[in-house]
Amino acid sequence: MELQPGREAVVRVAVATLWTSPEAVRPIDRPALAARTDIPAWISGMDTDQQVGDCVLSQLLLGERVLVTELRPDGWAHVVAVEQPAAKLDPRGYPGWLPADQLVPAPAAPPASDTAPLVVDAVVTGLRDTPDGSVVLPGVILGTRLSAAGPARDGWRPVHVPGHADPLWLSEAHLAELPATPPSAEQVLAVAHRLLHVVYVWGGVSAHGIDCSGLVHLAWRRFGVRLPRDADDQAAATTPVPLGAERPGDLYFFARPGRKIHHIGIVTAEPGDGDHRRMLHACYRQRRVLEEPLPADRTATLVGAHRV
Repeated sequence: MELQPGREAVVRVAVATLWTSPEAVRPIDRPALAARTDIPAWISGMDTDQQVGDCVLSQLLLGERVLVTELRPDGWAHVVAVEQPAAKLDPRGYPGWLPADQLVPAPAAPPASDTAPLVVDAVVTGLRDTPDGSVVLPGVILGTRLSAAGPARDGWRPVHVPGHADPLWLSEAHLAELPATPPSAEQVLAVAHRLLHVVYVWGGVSAHGIDCSGLVHLAWRRFGVRLPRDADDQAAATTPVPLGAERPGDLYFFARPGRKIHHIGIVTAEPGDGDHRRMLHACYRQRRVLEEPLPADRTATLVGAHRV
């Protein structure tokens, strides 16, 4: 079965990058374009300016569904990432381009499983060919959804993986069942804390490199909650709370006068005396994920607190 416009496909690499156009990619982006992506090598090969280039839109995780809308003869596919809401761009999801060989056609029906859906709970892990065998697919990210392909064996679980006829294996310690009920804000905040010090990459949605709205999207995704991809859409999809009533796990939004929301952070403490506030966020200025008090210039652009 081949990819076809108008039909769904799924990501077959650990992390696929969504680009503004095929022509926008740079020579430095080669590791992110391969049929077996090497996202750590891509990020480490860029300088800090290249890490915030506007050619990257978002990233997709292994098994993520897309709608194929166009296939080019040069091997590029235009897709809509249906699991990343982006109402202002496309009501179906986040649109962009990626190499077609990073996709496989979606199965007519999901793989059968007697267990609840599984999600990767390790920050980064690798899928193996046998229990405790050789790594076949490295760089698999927290929040990646998988389905069991059979019972565990000696602490290892076989899972179905797009693009692989036979199951691959993952340590049970790196997996969790997706909960049937929404997570608490504290649970989500705990996941976000595990991404402290990850490098800031514009459009990033992985533990290799991430941006501010990608951090929020990924932390909630770990629990099966689908938040939009961009900060302004995340504001529209969440419930405002009065400033002063925010709690850890709520969201802070930032905008300059007369401009749309440009930044988001996760509240880490109730406001203190004098409205002192703290948040965890992927910081463009310091190019990493950090937890800190809001400096005065950041507080000046704080436009609201919201709750998921």
